[in-house]
Amino acid sequence: MGLLAFGLGLAATTPGRAAEKRKKAPPASAESEFPGANDQPGKVYVYKQSAGVSRELEIFFPPDWRADAPRRPGVLLFHGGGWTGGTLSQFRYACRYLASRGLVAATANYRMHSRAEREKLPETESYKRVCVTDAKSALRWMKQHAAELGIDPDRMITGGGSAGGHVSVLATLNPGLSDPADPAGFDTRVVAYLLFNPAFRAADSTDPEVDVLRHLRGGLAPAVFFFGTEDATWKPGTDALLAALQMQGGSRAELWLAEGQAHGFFNRPPWQDVTLAEADRFLVRLGLLQGEGTLALPAGAPRLVRAP
Repeated sequence: MGLLAFGLGLAATTPGRAAEKRKKAPPASAESEFPGANDQPGKVYVYKQSAGVSRELEIFFPPDWRADAPRRPGVLLFHGGGWTGGTLSQFRYACRYLASRGLVAATANYRMHSRAEREKLPETESYKRVCVTDAKSALRWMKQHAAELGIDPDRMITGGGSAGGHVSVLATLNPGLSDPADPAGFDTRVVAYLLFNPAFRAADSTDPEVDVLRHLRGGLAPAVFFFGTEDATWKPGTDALLAALQMQGGSRAELWLAEGQAHGFFNRPPWQDVTLAEADRFLVRLGLLQGEGTLALPAGAPRLVRAP
């Protein structure tokens, strides 16, 4: 994929907890959903139980990680899958790279309603709500365990792809949808977003709890958005969000476009590296990463174009 070697043993000195579980790498398969899906998973933690199921994070630690070292930023990414599917494999590659650059990087799964459960919901209640609730719990878990993870809870970054992008933003902006069992005293605020074609739609207005436009009163932390120019279904939702932010003023947002690409382009090479390299530069501009990125893009790699 063009990624320079950034170490296979990132989790060798990670913190120990009773809730921690180890997993073997999944078997190699030519039909893996995402490039990097067969990478060694990060260190697995259970962050909560919801609907009787253990919800998990995979955490990737920098090679020089020590719990007693100065705190560093953390990043938590959420997979896509239409709020009904998806796996932690989607962002392993990105997390491993971001960890190699100095972040404590995590990806989390979350509850999703089955078809039968969705059919029983009131018309005004979106099946997306439960996804947001668990995402909020995952963010709070990382802040609650900041000391043992070696992260600065005031420098948390979040984001995700498609539905995961939507979930990450609602988890930080909506003051509701919290799990009563979440620990008190931990908010879900973040200092930046990495958003890979996030799935916002006007249809979300039927349930204000999952409508991002209803929760922009305080603006948005600095955010970088990646979209293909041919993503006609989902890009309009982000266009509306950016227009609302512009009217409010004060929010820093960057939109980067991949010419001729459709939804999910960022999952495939060479765009996976191209978008990740730009996300790296975005975090450097914010002071959340230092120095030059270490992704070696192939000769003739396509370029993203920043929207005005």
